[in-house]
Amino acid sequence: MNNRALLLALVSLLFIMGALSADDSLGQENTRPERTLDEIKAEAIHRAENGMYPLIGLDPADVREAFASIKTRDKDEWAVAFMAVADRYMAEAKTLEATDPVKANADYIRAWRLYSFGRWPIPASPGKQRAYAKAIEAFLAHARFWDPPLEVVHIPFEGSEIIAYLRLPKNTKGPVPLVIAVNGLDSRKEDLSESFAAILPYGIGFLAVDGPGTGQAPIKVSETADRMLSRVIDYVQTRPEVDKSRLAIHGVSWGAYWATKLSIVERARLRGASAQSPPIDTFFQKDFLINSLLGNREYLFDQVPALMNIFDGVKTLDDLAASLAKMSLVKQDLLGKPTTPMLVIAGALDTQVPISDIYLLLSKGDVPKDAWINPQGGHLGRQVKVWPDPVIFRQVIIPWLVRALDVQSAQK
Repeated sequence: MNNRALLLALVSLLFIMGALSADDSLGQENTRPERTLDEIKAEAIHRAENGMYPLIGLDPADVREAFASIKTRDKDEWAVAFMAVADRYMAEAKTLEATDPVKANADYIRAWRLYSFGRWPIPASPGKQRAYAKAIEAFLAHARFWDPPLEVVHIPFEGSEIIAYLRLPKNTKGPVPLVIAVNGLDSRKEDLSESFAAILPYGIGFLAVDGPGTGQAPIKVSETADRMLSRVIDYVQTRPEVDKSRLAIHGVSWGAYWATKLSIVERARLRGASAQSPPIDTFFQKDFLINSLLGNREYLFDQVPALMNIFDGVKTLDDLAASLAKMSLVKQDLLGKPTTPMLVIAGALDTQVPISDIYLLLSKGDVPKDAWINPQGGHLGRQVKVWPDPVIFRQVIIPWLVRALDVQSAQK
């Protein structure tokens, strides 16, 4: 072979290798690794100490105690360790209910948060499934202390049921406005119910529900899974206590995707939609999956496995890339169609949902949107110590929902 032929052969070989490398871009060699166990422990304790998601409300001492018995990243080992700490508070709460209800309630809250972190981000093993079941049990025990009470509702749906939590304000005359609240990838309706208690004094009720593919939802994520939330709207409109002309929807992250979609497809039945960091289009592209979501450090660990879990039949990263691509609101030809009024919340430094998706949403549709963009904020607009989740909820989300639902006077 002469030199020219050898050179051409080498160029061809390099081209083929490059093409194979591009096709194999889902391989681990081209991605950031997930945190090691030691890194997870250090970061989790840091977040617990600073009131950061997903450890908001957890005592750092409890987290350290659980971590002391976790030696590997085995899911069941993780779950068992957090359940062991939570079980102590659960047992104490049961013994104190009659004699010290305030302490019992505090113990139930502590147990609920520990069990919930024991199943985090998803109940993907028998141990984590047990932790999730115990988290629900502890939360409902805590909710028994609430006045007005929490109602667990069961909505028939396609041969199964949607389980949701309904809470209505006290001392109101006539039907009340209501917000349907939808969780994100790894939060749950229990978390939303705790947060949305703050809206009750304004004379507004809420119904918290696990979004498709999460929690107790009866279906996985798909291009048509919004039908589950449409069924929720059907249900709340049958409740005589609810003003069917004053309904809104609120969603966080993946829940914000559903809130955005329903602001279009259920425009006639909703007064407004508030959406925190809604994925719209770029989020669903393969490049973003590879370059931003794999090994994402804003997320504590295992974001991609959690994403795989919300879809049916997704076993590989290629499967996930294909499923995500179908969810784009651009691909579904929805973006730009008429919407309800919207509040869009985001952080310019978000690494989990690109700020370009937010700007795209804001620039489309038929009505002006309200936007709260934190230039120093990450996912959901969060900024440590400055704009934590509860502050954004109280100072930004609730006031907007009060205006959107035309509540004239707060009953503070």
